[in-house]
Amino acid sequence: MKKKLFIPGPVEVTADVLEAMATPMFGHRTKEYADLHEKVACGLQKLLNAERPVFLSTSSAFGVMEGAVRNLVQKRCASFANGAFSKKWHDVTLRCGIEADLFAVDWGRPITPELVDSALAGGKYDAMTLVHNETSTGVMSPLEEIAEVMKRYPEVSFIVDTVSSMSAVPIDVSAQEIDVCLAGVQKAFGLPPGLAVFAVSERALRKAETTPGRGYYFDFVEFEKNAAKNNTPSTPCISQIYALGHQLEKIFVEGLENRYERHRQMAEATRAWVLAQGFTLFPEEGFCSMTLTCACSDGQTDLEKLKKLAAERGYALDNGYGKIKNETFRIAHMGDFTMEDMCELFKLLEELLPQVRG
Repeated sequence: MKKKLFIPGPVEVTADVLEAMATPMFGHRTKEYADLHEKVACGLQKLLNAERPVFLSTSSAFGVMEGAVRNLVQKRCASFANGAFSKKWHDVTLRCGIEADLFAVDWGRPITPELVDSALAGGKYDAMTLVHNETSTGVMSPLEEIAEVMKRYPEVSFIVDTVSSMSAVPIDVSAQEIDVCLAGVQKAFGLPPGLAVFAVSERALRKAETTPGRGYYFDFVEFEKNAAKNNTPSTPCISQIYALGHQLEKIFVEGLENRYERHRQMAEATRAWVLAQGFTLFPEEGFCSMTLTCACSDGQTDLEKLKKLAAERGYALDNGYGKIKNETFRIAHMGDFTMEDMCELFKLLEELLPQVRG
């Protein structure tokens, strides 16, 4: 049975996107591919207000996350963590043999500008990693305010995971002076997984040139050389790039401000529904995600059973991640979803909740 995906990723993929992926194949070293690559890279550049071409990587976002620290940490990295994925980024950094320190806050809390300033003030670090929207907890940290702090530390590479926020909320990599801004397409972009996109600043590229042991597959210098020819260092996932081009066209037809507003409305409606059902929100007040809502169990609801019953009706739900599994649940509201989709889910859950509450 096909399930409608209300999980935090992969998200629901619409029929027109799947149809775009069925476009006939061609060689990736041809003019046809170069034209497609240029179109998509320019669309991403417009989306992010990037001064340089945005790179395309046939990988998960974690590939680029690893690549970013291998390219840009020459001394020591400050890893900011407030959930499972930001903590994993720190672990990945250490596994690469890179020196790093963890600055962690409790799950549910944001990374604050004050924490970043305090950590970097001693001059110990030449790079930092930040997850903008922590998917495991539904917490969105204040990127714009953190970016203002980072402008006081130009020697520290500003590396940001926007995996579950890019295209759903405004991100201006030029104004915010972000050195690496990366995402996977299986969340707010509404595509199947397997393609990552990332903007890299001129400052970061020049630093990467002087970093030894940065590898090949995610070597930023190789990406830059190939981007100049509208191509990638290794074979790209052409079908997904076709689909991303299609999605970018839809995004600009909808209009960025309209898209951001649609995501805000879905987020606010989901939070209101959660509270109306007697649940509470997991994130600290004022830092809830615009793309997924993480709610706390009321102690009476069997979340495993709710997930199972919903699956039997053709809906995929999430009952928490990592150490807060079955203590929380997450509802995604991103990509091509509309308020109509959210109301459809709310109606189903209101029917199922009496069956799973003790």
